[in-house]
Amino acid sequence: MPQLIIDANVIIDIQVAELTTEMFRIGERILTPDILYKEKLADRHPELRDLGLFVEELTSLEVAEVERLRASYRTPSTNDLFALSLAKSRGWLLLSGDASLRDASEKESTEVHGTLWLIERMVQRQVITSPRALIGFKMMRKHGRRLPWTEVEALMARLNGRQPNRIR
Repeated sequence: MPQLIIDANVIIDIQVAELTTEMFRIGERILTPDILYKEKLADRHPELRDLGLFVEELTSLEVAEVERLRASYRTPSTNDLFALSLAKSRGWLLLSGDASLRDASEKESTEVHGTLWLIERMVQRQVITSPRALIGFKMMRKHGRRLPWTEVEALMARLNGRQPNRIR
């Protein structure tokens, strides 16, 4: 089963879209580093573990890698670097919407995707319909989530076999 390391901003996007339960039905194991879970998610979103979020402890070598990454990349948060270290060392895919973490991931040759990829995956796996994806994106837009809206419009057009329209 594929392993996906998810960071907090993608989880927030999905929660705003009210697609949290559906996210855990895509047939892939979704994990987050233990430290990120404890510091950012445990108090506000304890239901995530019951829904299927796995919390993964980093090895001492993975923690040491965070220190190396911190010296190389100043902008991503330490929690984000825990996610990158875990994904990199285990060859797992990273899900993040944070531009600086995405940039560091690419420089570290670690595959990274974001919210659009995850929603497209939900549609492809028939967990949600394309119209439900559009509703989710509209909810994210309404709540001021930072997504590449031109890319969202292109994705929705591709999923529906038509030309892009503005999402309002």
